[in-house]
Amino acid sequence: MPRTYSYSADFDQETEMLFRDAKFLGEGHNGIVYELPENKAVKIFQEKKCCKEEGEILKRVGSSSYFPKLHKMGDYYIVRDKVDGIRLDHYIKKHGFGYEISLNLYELFKEFKRLKFTKLDARCRDLYITDDNKIMVIDPKQCFSKKVTYPRHLMKGLHKLEVLESFIEDIRIIDIKIAKEWEKKINHYLENKKLI
Repeated sequence: MPRTYSYSADFDQETEMLFRDAKFLGEGHNGIVYELPENKAVKIFQEKKCCKEEGEILKRVGSSSYFPKLHKMGDYYIVRDKVDGIRLDHYIKKHGFGYEISLNLYELFKEFKRLKFTKLDARCRDLYITDDNKIMVIDPKQCFSKKVTYPRHLMKGLHKLEVLESFIEDIRIIDIKIAKEWEKKINHYLENKKLI
């Protein structure tokens, strides 16, 4: 649901020209996103700090196929590749949940470790499933500053969607050690929050 913030960004000339044909995509806590021509998207932020943080993360993970490529960054905006696909939670509601998604999520978290993230987590709403069943991260936050040792938000989201047990069962097949660790941590978290 759109919020009532007002946004302003001092675009460079090229982005200004592209923005003339922009289409609204969505709005989150930190900013508003528009589709641009040339398969790009622009995110306009409320705060300079949030813009800088997200832009710097996208720069650092530029070699990873799990993140959109950053094209340019201003004080209050970033231009990056547009991510096509369906939000993970919406995808699960429409198409169900299977082993391939679990495997792709496991590989994503291996990539987070490779990239030396301190936050090994992502929300369902920040993950998109592309047409070829690849996972893309659209809104990386606090990846190098917050410490989370397992995919807590993701698993909490899967719990709400009633597919957490299926996910854990798949991870047991893929990596029993990780499955035991994640299951123990998420069960402790859910019990403490009285969510089970």
